[in-house]
Amino acid sequence: MRAVLGLRRWRHNPLRRRTDLVEAWVAFGALVLMLLAAPAIGWMSGAATDEAFGRTIRAQHEDRHRTHAQVVRLTTAPARLMYDPETSAERGSGRPVIAKWTAPDGSRHTETVRSAPATVRPGETFPVWTDRGGQLTQRPTDPTTARTHAVLAGLGVAALGALLVEAARRLVVRQLNRRRYARLDLAWAQAGPDWGRTGAGS
Repeated sequence: MRAVLGLRRWRHNPLRRRTDLVEAWVAFGALVLMLLAAPAIGWMSGAATDEAFGRTIRAQHEDRHRTHAQVVRLTTAPARLMYDPETSAERGSGRPVIAKWTAPDGSRHTETVRSAPATVRPGETFPVWTDRGGQLTQRPTDPTTARTHAVLAGLGVAALGALLVEAARRLVVRQLNRRRYARLDLAWAQAGPDWGRTGAGS
């Protein structure tokens, strides 16, 4: 910011070096990119991610179906915590049971369901998600969760873009400083032999 604010000062300063003006313009360009380009890229990335999630969710809803499974019998396995794969949140306790259900194509299935509600009893029903063939699957992705992931992706890309711009600015400034030091060393080398001599002009 100091370099940007100094842009006006350096333009008419008789002590201005060319590298000073270049550094100020580079800082100004970096600031513009951080304020305009990085958010725009982040927004486009988030929108693209949201669109991709939308296609995935639509495909999942076309292929996955919610039905009710009926408990045939309990197993001897202990109850365990169930986790929502989309939110990584605990949904209470679940237990494996032998259950039966009817698939969308009319086929009947009987197998072990490993995450039935812990309080379910034989003869009771509970919801499950299956594919078209009746095989158990995870529930479709929640639109709110997908949108949250898209927003986080956009913010991450915007932050990464800003960091890359700042890294490029620092690299340019480092090269400018090396050029300044090289010219300063050359000036000192040229002035050094005349030190202490009468009429050297110092």
